Amino acid sequence: MSRLTGKIAIVTGAGSGLGKAIGERFAAEGARVLLTDIDLGSAKRAADAIRANATALQQDVADEQRWDEIVQATIDAFGTPHILVNNAGLVIPATIEDCSLEQFRKQNAVMLEGVFLGCRAAVKAMKANNQPSSIINLSSMAALQGYAPFVAYSAAKGGVRSMTKSVALHCKEQDYPIRCNSLHPAGIDTPMVRQESVGAGGAATPETGMIPLGGLGHPKDVAALCVYLASDESRFMTAGEYPVDNGALYKPA
Repeated sequence: MSRLTGKIAIVTGAGSGLGKAIGERFAAEGARVLLTDIDLGSAKRAADAIRANATALQQDVADEQRWDEIVQATIDAFGTPHILVNNAGLVIPATIEDCSLEQFRKQNAVMLEGVFLGCRAAVKAMKANNQPSSIINLSSMAALQGYAPFVAYSAAKGGVRSMTKSVALHCKEQDYPIRCNSLHPAGIDTPMVRQESVGAGGAATPETGMIPLGGLGHPKDVAALCVYLASDESRFMTAGEYPVDNGALYKPA
């Protein structure tokens, strides 16, 4: 498979879960990938599993200076990136009544400010490259529905949804060859979703076959859509928001 041959990608939060699956699929489709994670060991293991055309670096996505270093490291290793997937995230369950300001700020620092910093760094690099490029921001169904037990997470992901459209329209207005779209997964079978505080249980999600309403998706379900949005096949798609939710947005109450 070679849908991303010649492409260079940065994927954040790539040590496990969605980011790991996206990095693996990008590499399988011919891309060279830089995998980042706050946990360097997990990012290195993900890159080692891919073997060729992958490298790993530690990154706190809320660190402004680190973004400049990550982009430069990508250029030094592979060339100017054509793809950025802003995936890094965390969830601290709390409602509007019991969410502390520290918890709110921490989640927004990673999932909203981190995406802002990533988009800004990517646009600066990609516009100079003048090649078809794609920014993919991982939002959530929480941005479309709102989840009462996750007020800070919902706020951050809602901001990502709106910011994505702003970035996309700016790039069009400036005639940059950069598209920007957001993905909105429902529950996906990842370590973050499986953590005790979130409460997902049951058997592991199979990689193939139909998933019942209310079941968890597989990381590969998201990775497959990322490949399409990263490739030039989706050249006419920008400022879009794409649920990966098995119909959860429209399920009966």
